[in-house]
Amino acid sequence: MARKKRYLTATLPDGYVKTIGPTNAPFTHYWRIVADLGGGKTEVFWGHAKSLQEATGKKAALADAAKQRGWDGYRFEVVELTEGQPD
Repeated sequence: MARKKRYLTATLPDGYVKTIGPTNAPFTHYWRIVADLGGGKTEVFWGHAKSLQEATGKKAALADAAKQRGWDGYRFEVVELTEGQPD
């Protein structure tokens, strides 16, 4: 029997809301990197993970990645996903 499809929502501290779904994947957390490219430009990288440990593991190589790419700075955020219906 197939698992029920779910809609997952991430609400970040700055008010940004991301909806994922429909999915039957066991995602529990959403992560986002906002890279400061300089000159007022930013680039956003994001994804979802099956655990808090998996999501926070993305931060391990972030300092090196920022240095390699010449970012002026970055912000890394992880939030728990909540199950709900699409708007």
